[in-house]
Amino acid sequence: MKIEENKSLHPYHTFHLDIRVKYFTEAKSVDELKEIINSEIFKSNSHLILGGGSNVLFTKDFEGLVVKLSLPGVQVQKESQDEVIIKVGAGVVWHELVMHSVAKGWGGIENLSLIPGTVGAAPMQNIGAYGVEIKDVFRSLEAIEIETGKTRTFSKDECEFGYRESVFKKAVKEKFIITSVTFALQKEAKVNTTYGAIDETLASWNIQEPTIADVSKAVIYIRQSKLPNPDEIGNAGSFFKNPTISGEAYERLRTEYSDMPGYPQEDGAMKVPAGWLIEKDGWKGKTIGQIGVHKNQALVLVNYGNGSGHDIWELAQQIQASVKKRFGIELSAEVNIV
Repeated sequence: MKIEENKSLHPYHTFHLDIRVKYFTEAKSVDELKEIINSEIFKSNSHLILGGGSNVLFTKDFEGLVVKLSLPGVQVQKESQDEVIIKVGAGVVWHELVMHSVAKGWGGIENLSLIPGTVGAAPMQNIGAYGVEIKDVFRSLEAIEIETGKTRTFSKDECEFGYRESVFKKAVKEKFIITSVTFALQKEAKVNTTYGAIDETLASWNIQEPTIADVSKAVIYIRQSKLPNPDEIGNAGSFFKNPTISGEAYERLRTEYSDMPGYPQEDGAMKVPAGWLIEKDGWKGKTIGQIGVHKNQALVLVNYGNGSGHDIWELAQQIQASVKKRFGIELSAEVNIV
């Protein structure tokens, strides 16, 4: 186990802030991870498990131990004529798994192309895009309980998946470290092209009967046209969750904002795009010093180079207060604030 001191986390998170951490180590296997958990430095310091660093905002230096989770591997567990079950290490880059699956002809996660982060973080917030969520292909996961060091398997029901939610963000938060995730993918996948601009993009390419590879390319094209590349402009993707309001509240707001989009939920509530609310409130493209709201997507807060996490969080809180005052709607951060 190699421990580094006073290390910059600049390369390890997508906001690319020059945050420093007191102690840093990396786990490349389950055995290494167990050794770290059992170590005195882990037990005597606050600790943070870091995957791809794509869903975290550091507001200050971290006076503890950061463990970079780099567990590799994609293993076929079971295969039939219609389905393949794969077990994937928590440190595998999510988009690389999608590209691997598309190349193999395994369908189910092509709509989740180009989402940043690692496989281990995906079930924690039930990542989703363009009409697909992790829970749709999830079979199970393995996680180490920090207190005991024992490995536990979580079923789909036990994960309690919700909209950008799971049991790992609620009841068992910070009690387990996910080491692998098992997915069920389809060999004869039915493509999902009805959400967002996928159909429109495919039509513009004159593709009548799209494959999963076509859908993946369309999603990548759409995301690249709307979202900044974290390697070029520091960001964590969508900063806020799309809020859900009552049907009655939605209809009241529609009397004043007739163009307000809304997506009906099973319980009669309406999900409203947070990006629309932020843009309507005048924040899209606004720059404050070295930070701001992206010019093409109001959901994305950005670091133009030398911004601070504290300033980004202050901007986020200003947006929350502004949207609350205008629409009476609470925006919740999707990004984890440290």
